[in-house]
Amino acid sequence: MSYNDGWSAINLEMPERVPRTEFSVERHWELIHRVTGVVANENSPAKLQQAAKIALFKAWNFDFLWSTATHSEIFGNTRTKMGHATYLEGGVDFDNDVSSAFANYEAVLAFDPTEAFYAPSVSNLSRNYSAHYAANCTSYPDAVNMTGIYVSCISGVLELFGWELLLEALGADPAGFGECIKRYGRFIRPYFEGLANSDAPLIMVHDDLTWTSGPFASPAWYREFVFPTLKDCISPLIESGKKVAFTCDGNFSMFTDDIANLGVNGFVMEPTTNMAYIAEKYGKTHFFIGNADTRILAYGSKDDIENEVRRCMDIGKKCSGFFMAVGNHIPANTPVENVLWYNECYEKMSKR
Repeated sequence: MSYNDGWSAINLEMPERVPRTEFSVERHWELIHRVTGVVANENSPAKLQQAAKIALFKAWNFDFLWSTATHSEIFGNTRTKMGHATYLEGGVDFDNDVSSAFANYEAVLAFDPTEAFYAPSVSNLSRNYSAHYAANCTSYPDAVNMTGIYVSCISGVLELFGWELLLEALGADPAGFGECIKRYGRFIRPYFEGLANSDAPLIMVHDDLTWTSGPFASPAWYREFVFPTLKDCISPLIESGKKVAFTCDGNFSMFTDDIANLGVNGFVMEPTTNMAYIAEKYGKTHFFIGNADTRILAYGSKDDIENEVRRCMDIGKKCSGFFMAVGNHIPANTPVENVLWYNECYEKMSKR
């Protein structure tokens, strides 16, 4: 792992090699065995799983380790259970429990999280975020670490309401649901203040604003309600001098400029987002991470995989802040030989 190369890219200083990270590959146990010799699986003790993960990250020289500390647990039982499809090896993460804490969309429109949830002090939040960052640094001392928040805005209200009630409320009363977004912003902003006062120099802000096909609502609605809420929340991070990375799944191409206008320093993207546009407009001012397609690793030939790495490198390599990654994760069902070949292609093309 290379702390120096990772920070050089974040600071737009053009490291000699293109740095990289990956997502979910630390749960691909067969791959880890092939790369490191460590034998572990989903049933292994946590200590062994962690050792396997560290060994893989060192073997593949990861420079940046994505991490957030605040998730939907802050809502307690007042949230929607949407179930979970099989993703991890052996299907251990499958969950068909679907239920909601909200009776109808009217309840969604009336909900105020500042009244429903306990609000921790900014000082306590700051201590917790600093501890999370310190623990990451202890586990992975040779890479760029961070802390951050997963439920920034849309991802937060989605965890609360679920897709069905969210879309019903949005469709029935767009302005009313916009006011719900504003109330959520007032509730979540102290968490951003805690991040701003933490020891971490890099903060990850995650918010899944879009689907694979793009926005799920009118762009004008996002610009009236969502982006002003996010800008207000993120402002303490900008004022504190933190480096801020913004992760959004799906296709956020339509909103690239809106996200940049939040003041963030970097973009983390999936392959459906137009990375060429980001490189062209923001390649000298922002770092960015992505955006190889996991479907090509899963189903493509060696030529397909090599061409996908070359596509990303052709776009990003000329930009000092580019990190290589498979943007939509490397799950455990990806053929091992394909992942090994992907890594070989990356290493071959990573030198500038």
